[in-house]
Amino acid sequence: MNPPLARALVIEDDPSWQQILAEILADCGLTVETAESLEAAIRLLKAQPHRLAVVDLSLSPADHNNTDGLRVLEAVRKLDPGCHAILLTGFATVELAVASLTEHGVFSFLRKESFQRGQFRELVYRALASAPQLATPGLSPVSKAIGPSPAKPASLPTHTHLNTGRALVVEDDAGWRSILEELLSDSGFQVRGCSSFGDALGFLRREKFDLAVVDLSLNGTITSPEPKIPSAELDGYQLLATTRASGVPTIVVSGITSPEEIQRAYAEQSIFAYLEKQAFERAAFRRLVEEARKAGRAENELAALTEREREVLELLSQGLTNKEIAEKLVITTNTVKRHLKAIFEKLDVHTRSGAAAKAIGEK
Repeated sequence: MNPPLARALVIEDDPSWQQILAEILADCGLTVETAESLEAAIRLLKAQPHRLAVVDLSLSPADHNNTDGLRVLEAVRKLDPGCHAILLTGFATVELAVASLTEHGVFSFLRKESFQRGQFRELVYRALASAPQLATPGLSPVSKAIGPSPAKPASLPTHTHLNTGRALVVEDDAGWRSILEELLSDSGFQVRGCSSFGDALGFLRREKFDLAVVDLSLNGTITSPEPKIPSAELDGYQLLATTRASGVPTIVVSGITSPEEIQRAYAEQSIFAYLEKQAFERAAFRRLVEEARKAGRAENELAALTEREREVLELLSQGLTNKEIAEKLVITTNTVKRHLKAIFEKLDVHTRSGAAAKAIGEK
């Protein structure tokens, strides 16, 4: 029987932050519990031992002076002393950081405004690698029932697509750029990130990319669902013409949600996918990245075909027989067979239906 996964507790009143932290901790192989208040956190601390707690300083969205998070830290020390605590806050001061590290015994202190997923993940690994804090005599026995944890949990997911392509991220918001770069790196891409039209255009002209992820607005002014400037003047939109001409599958991740702009991006620039930032999901983005990767590979395979082989493949995908293809192209059936053999070899398929599927997939 496999040993139970170590537990992590997220104490955060913002649902968005709850989701972000819980996802990262789960990716690190931890069983995650969440609490929105001091009272809920105390109940969970009493019920089960935890290896790690991530605590928000303020647990009242209506009161920016709320410091219930500090009371949670005290509860962690008393009720679950084997648990390392990380304090995460958007209301940071130097004094608070020093106090949390010295008086409350937190493992580390992070500011929300400079939060980076990769940095947080490495911090989690360091906390799991360090020895649990020693239990104080007289505390609840359940607090002492915490075993050691490896430097990285055995259940940490591994990525099989290592060094399988190069990706360009064009995003002027540093937080979003960091998120997208990390997700693409996790998917095995070597990532080049940039924040402006000029940088992106230069990279596209100097280097070859297998995927591009582009924000339509690169000047930070588009904050409403309806853009205030025409699409032709959006820097990111202009880049789509370049990625299309270069044959780079492109995913748009943008705060612009206008149906007209989305339709225009698909129709005029043949983008691979469009994701709205307001509804962004990491899992959905990863799926699209894999689909784009496969589409790019298929396009490269089709690019290896001669013009005549493309004509034969097009007719084959329409369901025509060898004889009908020969009649259409005014060639012999033996010539059709030779073209089909070359097509099958270049596309690494063994059947007519397999070749047709790749041809249809390009469209």
